[in-house]
Amino acid sequence: MTEHTSDVVRVRLDLSYDGTGFSGWATQPGLRTVQGEIEAGLARLIRDDAGAPLGARVTVAGRTDAGVHARGQVAHVDVPRTSWDRMPGRCVRAPEDGLRDRLDGVLPDDVRIARASVAPEGFDARFSATERRYAYRVCDRLELRDPLTRRHVLWHDKALDVAELNRASALLTGLRDFAPFCRGREGATTIRTLTELSWARVASGVDEGLVVATVRADAFCHSMVRSLVGALLAVGEGRRDLEWLAAVASESERSQAIAVAPAHGLTLEQVSYPADADLAARAEQTRQRREAL
Repeated sequence: MTEHTSDVVRVRLDLSYDGTGFSGWATQPGLRTVQGEIEAGLARLIRDDAGAPLGARVTVAGRTDAGVHARGQVAHVDVPRTSWDRMPGRCVRAPEDGLRDRLDGVLPDDVRIARASVAPEGFDARFSATERRYAYRVCDRLELRDPLTRRHVLWHDKALDVAELNRASALLTGLRDFAPFCRGREGATTIRTLTELSWARVASGVDEGLVVATVRADAFCHSMVRSLVGALLAVGEGRRDLEWLAAVASESERSQAIAVAPAHGLTLEQVSYPADADLAARAEQTRQRREAL
C-alpha cells in the first residue's frame, strides 16, 4: 500500500449510475444530483476528531447532463489523513476498501462505487484524463423494443441507414470548433478533438440488433454528444442530407436546426488516463491548453 506523509489522501473513485432520477452530475440547489448524493454520503463518513462531518468535494472526469447514465465514470476526493486512518473501522482491511464498502452502504441504489483506490501521485480525475468514451444506443426496430432496457435505449420510430450515419459522422471528426453542437458557457471553449464518431448495428450480445454510436474525444462541451447524435439521426433516417449537415457544422454558434437527442440513450462508458508517471504532466498540459483556448 502507498505511504502518505501529507495531511490529505487523494482517493480515486470508479463508479456507475443510472441517470434517470438525477438532474445531472453537478450539484444544484434543490435538485437531486449524482455529485450531491455522493458528497452527502461522504459527509457521513469523513469526520474530524470530535466526530463532526467534514465537507468533501468530489471532482469528476465528465459532468453528465440530466438523465445521462455512466458505466465507467471516474472521480477523486481528498480525504483528511486522520479520517482516512479511521476508515477501516473495526475490520482488518485497507482504508480504501472501508471507504468503498461504507460509501456504497449509504448511497441510493442508482449509484454504485465499483472501486476506491489511493490515487497515484499527480492524479486529477478531470485534467489527467486523455479521453472519454460514450455510447448512444438506438432501437429502430419495433420488434426489438424491450421494456427492460427502455431507460438506456432510445426507441426510434424510423429505420436508420448505418452506412449513411457513418458517412455523415466522417464529416465531424478531428480537431474543430463544435460551437454549432454545444450549449455555450461563458468563458468556456467549444474547440475539441473528436477522435471517433462511428455507428454499428450490434450482431450479438445484450445490445443485439441495436444501432450504437461510439463517441470518443479528449473532452466534450455541454450537450455536445446529444447534439451530434440528434443531427446524425436526421441524416440516418433520410430526413436530412450530408450537405445540410456540412452547412450546420460550419455555423459559428449553436444551431437551431438540430434536435438534441434524448438524454436516456447516452452512457459514459470509459475514461482513459496515461501511465502513472505521466499523470501530473497531462493535468498541467490540459489546464494550459484550456486556458489558451
